[in-house]
Amino acid sequence: MQQPQVILASSSPFRQELLQRLRIPFKAISPDVDESIRMNEGPVAFVRRLAEAKAAAIAHIHRDAIVIGSDQCTWLNGEILGKPGNHEKALQQLKQAQGQEVVFYTGLCVLQVSQDFNQVDCIEFKVGFRDLTDAQLDHYLRVEEPYNCAGSFKSEAYGISLFSYMNGDDPTALIGLPLIRLTAMLEQAGLKVV
Repeated sequence: MQQPQVILASSSPFRQELLQRLRIPFKAISPDVDESIRMNEGPVAFVRRLAEAKAAAIAHIHRDAIVIGSDQCTWLNGEILGKPGNHEKALQQLKQAQGQEVVFYTGLCVLQVSQDFNQVDCIEFKVGFRDLTDAQLDHYLRVEEPYNCAGSFKSEAYGISLFSYMNGDDPTALIGLPLIRLTAMLEQAGLKVV
């Protein structure tokens, strides 16, 4: 029996690299979704809503495909931090995180319209940041340039040097696509992963 097409509703190269680890054929299509935070929306509701919206934007066009949507935010001192976009904002985010525990929430959705399959979840991952000087933070940012990454770092690369500890069930959630939970969701959708 032929497996359904798998589509990753994302233009993120990080998510594409992660999904390649599962060795299932897929294509990536960038969804057109407004990623604005709604009034009084908490981090869990925010990432779950965006993950589902991204998957739905693609799934309604590709009704037989299994579509994966994901979104992530950084939660620090009661505030959602987005992607910094530039060096100055990234430096500001990293300075705020010094000596703090930062929580990353990753929303995940697997959707197949033709089979009426829709699962949405949120995976939490906590990171403790070291106390570093502005010069050290500036050096890190100039080396890695993580300006399109929530939290202003890449944990899978040089960004690991910023942490004092990591705490979570799935380290891939921190990069933006929780593969442990995703594998279970794909199998529940009827896709053979292993």
